Amino acid sequence: MRFYTGQRAFYCGIDLHARSMYLCTLSRDGEVMLHQNLPTSPDALLLKAVAPYRTDLVVGVECIFTWYWIADFCRSEGIEFVLGHALTMKAIHGAKVKNDKVDSHKIAALLRGGTFPMAYVYPPEMRPTRDLLRRRSYLVRRRADLLAHVQNTNSQYNLPAFGKKIAQKMHREGIAERFPHPEVQRSIEVDIELIDHLSRLLEGLRRDIQRSARGHDPQALALLRTVPGIGSTLSLVILYEIQSIDRFERVQDFCSYSRLVRCAHESAGKRSGNGPRKIGNAHLKWAFSEAAVLFLRANPQGMKYKQRLRSASTVRARRSPSSPTASVGPSTSCSSERRPST
Repeated sequence: MRFYTGQRAFYCGIDLHARSMYLCTLSRDGEVMLHQNLPTSPDALLLKAVAPYRTDLVVGVECIFTWYWIADFCRSEGIEFVLGHALTMKAIHGAKVKNDKVDSHKIAALLRGGTFPMAYVYPPEMRPTRDLLRRRSYLVRRRADLLAHVQNTNSQYNLPAFGKKIAQKMHREGIAERFPHPEVQRSIEVDIELIDHLSRLLEGLRRDIQRSARGHDPQALALLRTVPGIGSTLSLVILYEIQSIDRFERVQDFCSYSRLVRCAHESAGKRSGNGPRKIGNAHLKWAFSEAAVLFLRANPQGMKYKQRLRSASTVRARRSPSSPTASVGPSTSCSSERRPST
């Protein structure tokens, strides 16, 4: 976890909401310069809060769904902006008294004290396409839910298996007529209509996103597609979720961000378990998991490499019977100091 350690004359903490924001500006000595509730508008932020202190000011906001506009505003005005990691800001979530006024003061105090946990401020140039890609992934899951409902309904009435993949449109014709009851037929017809509509919508979104990706970083996109197991969709997800690999100082930082490692909890030389598994980027975790499965498919060399890793893991476990079973794969630790090769 990275913390903001910059030195400024003024520190502005904002407890941001959809229609209001509570601001607290502290001086370098900890004096409260401004503590006020304001509407969420650039004019209110610029005229009432930022203007007297903007020459040497940093603005900090907790990472919630409304941070885009204020990050873009600070960027356009040349004001330093820091995004706070929501899950790590325990000083707010663990407080005995919690309200907007208290939260804004604590955000400013964290900035001033060098304990403000930082999240990545995704640049606005690629951010809309990334959000559109995430929306497409959501719709893909909804389409999969509809297909699963058709399959489950077929099993409920103990009807013969479809025999072919109903994900393809040509194999969905006449499915509703298989069921004996009119109400069930109508339910399946609704599923099929939604599946057809989502299929057309997803195909259009895929073309639009690919067009944008060719304008953002065509070289990186082409390189990703040369990796076995990474196709058109996975390459887009990896490209837009990483954005720039240079923002990770170490390979270990990137693996941790992608949820590919287990971080141990230790005290006095004793291991007490692993850290939370859901801290990191869920989209990258899914993309790399899919890519690993597709890489091993019809790939004898990949299967041999996996077997070597499994054998090495078994040997390590036998030599250290008191340690937990090592996971299959190369040993990667969050605390490792090895730097990536250049």
